[in-house]
This record gives sequence, C-alpha cells and structure tokens, in this order.
Amino acid sequence: MSVKHAISRGLELGRSVFQLGLLKSGGRLVAKLRADRLRVGPSGRTAQPQTFLPSRYRYYRTSLKGLAAQLQSAGFGRRFGGGSPRNRAVFLAFGLGVGLIEQQLEEDRESAATCQEIQAVFRKKRFQSPLKPFTSGYKLEDYVIGNQIGKGSNAAVYEAAAPFAVFPKDGGSSLVQLREDEDEGETARSLTCCSLRNFPLAVKMMWNFGAGSSSEEILKSMSQELVPAGPLALKQEKEQITLDGYFGVVPKRVSAHPNMIRVYRAFTADVPLLPGAREEYPDVLPARLNPAGLGNNRTLFLVMKNYPCTLRQYLEESTPGRRQGALMVLQLLEGVDHLCRQGVAHRDLKSDNVLLELDSDGCPRLVITDFGCCLAQSDSSLQLPFNSMWVNRGGNASLMAPEVTTAVPGCGVVIDYGKADAWAVGAISYEIFGQDNPFYRAVGLESRSYQEKQLPPLPSGVPADVQLVIRLLLRRNPSKRPSARVAANMLHLSLWGRKALANQDSVGMRKLADWLLCQSAVVLLKGCSGPGGNTVEAELQRSFLSNLDLEDLRTAAGFLLYGREQRQACILSA
Repeated sequence: MSVKHAISRGLELGRSVFQLGLLKSGGRLVAKLRADRLRVGPSGRTAQPQTFLPSRYRYYRTSLKGLAAQLQSAGFGRRFGGGSPRNRAVFLAFGLGVGLIEQQLEEDRESAATCQEIQAVFRKKRFQSPLKPFTSGYKLEDYVIGNQIGKGSNAAVYEAAAPFAVFPKDGGSSLVQLREDEDEGETARSLTCCSLRNFPLAVKMMWNFGAGSSSEEILKSMSQELVPAGPLALKQEKEQITLDGYFGVVPKRVSAHPNMIRVYRAFTADVPLLPGAREEYPDVLPARLNPAGLGNNRTLFLVMKNYPCTLRQYLEESTPGRRQGALMVLQLLEGVDHLCRQGVAHRDLKSDNVLLELDSDGCPRLVITDFGCCLAQSDSSLQLPFNSMWVNRGGNASLMAPEVTTAVPGCGVVIDYGKADAWAVGAISYEIFGQDNPFYRAVGLESRSYQEKQLPPLPSGVPADVQLVIRLLLRRNPSKRPSARVAANMLHLSLWGRKALANQDSVGMRKLADWLLCQSAVVLLKGCSGPGGNTVEAELQRSFLSNLDLEDLRTAAGFLLYGREQRQACILSA
C-alpha cells in the first residue's frame, strides 16, 4: 500500500464515519478497523490477529477504541449530521491517522514475515565444529599429554594429542613425532606455533577436593563443566547418571556455537603426575603422589580444542584496530546471546576466560570458556533465589553486574542474570580497545557503587556507535540496559547496515527489510564459495540472520538513531 493510497483510504473512512453516523457503536467501528487491518495484500488473505503486531502499537489500538467511545458518548453522530467545519476536521484527521497506522502495521507484518523466513533459512545451517568427526577415546591413556598451558583456581590445562585420530594433512603427526616434541620441552606458544600443530587438543584436569572418588559423585559435583559438552562427550553408560548439579537441578547442555568452547570428551580417571604438578599445584595432588596433598584420587578430565592464547594474553601483545575491536566485542555478545537463549548465564566472564585464535583473514576469533560458575537451570529462567549469603552468586566479584553485587539476601529475593553477562562484556570492551578495565584495581570503580558518569572515556579512535553500545551495556539499571541480542544487533547494523539507517528520522522497517534480503543473499553466496564462509565475519553474519527478531532489530536501530541525533545535537551546541 502506497502512502498516497493509505491517506486516501483513511480520509474516505473518516468521511464515511461522519456521514453515516457509524459512531453510534464504538465497538462496531473498532471491529471494522481490525477486520480491515488483518487483510494482507490484494488476495485478501487473512492473518492471525496480533501475530506480528509489535507491542508499541498497543497504544494505538487502545487509543482508537477509546476515541470512538469518547466521540459516541459526547453526542456525535446524527445529532451533528450537518457537521461544523471543526467536526469535519476531527473526522478527517481521525481517518488520516487510521490510514497511516494501517500502512505502518502492514509494513511491520511484511517485515516480520521477512525476518521469520530469513531466520528459518539460516537456522538450518549448522555451525562447523573445528575437529569433526571426533573419534578419540574416553580414557586418559588415549591421549598424549604435553606441557602445561594454563592454570586457574580449580583446574590445570595441558596440551594434548590423540595419536590415532585423523587430522588434516598439515597438522598430522605420528606418535613418535609427538613424543619427540614433548621431550624437547617446547614451551613457546604463538598464534602459529608448531606446538599447536602437534598438540591440537587441550585436556583440562579438574581439581577434586571434596567430590569423592566415584565417577557418579565427580560428575554430579562438577556438572556445570559439562554445559558446553557435545552429545557424544560422555560415554553412553555415563549419560544415564542423573547429573544433579550445584543448584539441585539437571544442568542444561547448550548447542555448538562459533564463539563458545566445545567439550569433545569428558571422563573420570586417576589423577596422574603431570609435568610441573609438584611445583605448580602440590596441595591438590592426592596423598599417593604427595603425602601432604589434599586431593582425591580420581577427578574429571575434559578434552577440547587447543587455542593459542587467552584474550588477555593476546591484548598484552597486540592492539586491535577499529574494525577488529568492534568484531571482537560483537563475538562476545553473540556468544552471550547464544547462552541466554538456551537458559545459561556464564557468571564469570573475563578476558582470562576467553580463548582466541586467528581466522584465515587474520581476524581474532573469540571463544568463551570455563563454565564452572555458570547458572544452567532446566527452567531457563536465569533467575536464582537468593535467600542466604551462602548462595553462590558467581565468579569474579570485580565483574559482577550491579544487580548481582548489590542484591541483599532475604525471603523471596531473586537475582536475575538475564543481562549480567552483557554488562561484563561492556567492561571487557575497555580492555579490547587498549584501556584498563574500569572495574579492576588500576581504575578502581566498583560495580556496587559506581556512577555512569564516572566511567572513563574510550579512545577517540573507537567508532561512535561502538562507544554507544559499551555505554549502554554498562548502565546500572538492567531495565535500561540492552540485552546481548539488541547490543549485537546495534553492532551488526553499524558494521554492515549503515546505508539502511542513513537519512532516516524514524525506524522504518521497509528499508531494513530490503537490506536484510540483500545481506542474506551475500552470506549464502559466501557460504557456497568455499573458505570465505568460515571467516569470523561470515560466522557473525550467519549468527545475526539466524536470530532475527523484528522488535529486537527495531530497538537496536532506534538506539543507534537516537545516539546519532544526540551526537549531532552536541556538535551543533558546541
């Protein structure tokens, strides 16, 4: 429907309302308007009521009904059939408004339908897993263990290889070669080091203090670590074990995503004496390996892909450019959104818990890891009853969102983690752009008490839209903070959809829908043309298109347009 046709139809409806006195029944008028609004296109096909209608238009529906009732009760109708110029103007304006609203609602229905069709196409596309098919065993003896590559508060990580697994030609090694490399004691690791080629896997050995030594007790106690586990990670008989997690419910398993670690194998075994164990973590060893050790004899082992470094290590050596930095923040938001959609809150996001590798274009690919503190309840509520100070609120206290760190325990108190991880992404973004994290000691802000005006400025080279996203993510009030999905959409629009938002005074969806269709075609062509479909940018675009939602997209566009208006106003006032 063209604007001209919409106005004409609205004016005609307004005149007919006035001339025929249809306002005697306000309910009948509203029924007629709703019936007309539900007609889609020339075929007259009817749609389901309110299926695609955004909530923002509830005001208009209510207002039209209320206006009809007010006009009726005010004595309009036949009594004023002659009609003064003022009354005619009221009806003409009424009809004009109805026509314009009809046009907007029809555009929204078409745009929402477009979003759903695109989403359906890209949800059929499965993200590629780095090492598949993974055919290695469920015993520690099935792996060659190399040097220690990481250590945290509850585990140590070692490079590893499965000598009988099938690897690409450029990364294949024999068992003899692997052992020779291990004997050489190679410790240097870079983004392209040969250690990664020889040891493409990483084995994480959990530290077991109080979980006992039976497989059942270990799996129950450490079940949060299994949240990113693949469908074949546990041996079939182990899958039968009821994994009552830390919170008393069966933890969720999340599906694969490019920005989330994947656990290929999980099994229990006796704790071995690995390289550096007596020097690095003597206290957690069992008594058979260290008489003064406090650990149990068996523990949980997780087999994952070996990544070159953590995000923190990478940022110590490199400073991303403007576009790379934006892509890195966007990857974290996509990973957090993927978790939120599946009812998981990480609760320990920090640069040490993000792994990194480079794609074929040299762009950093970020992967969220270490789920030991996550909230993964089966009801997907992301809400935790907080009736006692003994309830675990998560990991790193410095990067707890304000609504988490300020919560006071009590009867009926619930902590909502729905936007807590998104807040942590905002804080980590400072590190990505070369600044100190404002909530670490160097700057000294506390999430419990900081004011938004106290946040340090980002470097001037950071794109204005990215700065806006970071500021919004660090809002204290979660109800005023965008979700990870909306924030990710803002960056998608800023990176790839700037023309769709150009010269718009409002968030019209027709231009955005056209852009989405073009973007879908480009991404599908990239995916069919070979290696280009596996780059970070291609993965991000597929993730965006597979999670399209009309209201989230409108909200993101609205934030961006508002931010640009504010910047223009500041420039003019200066």
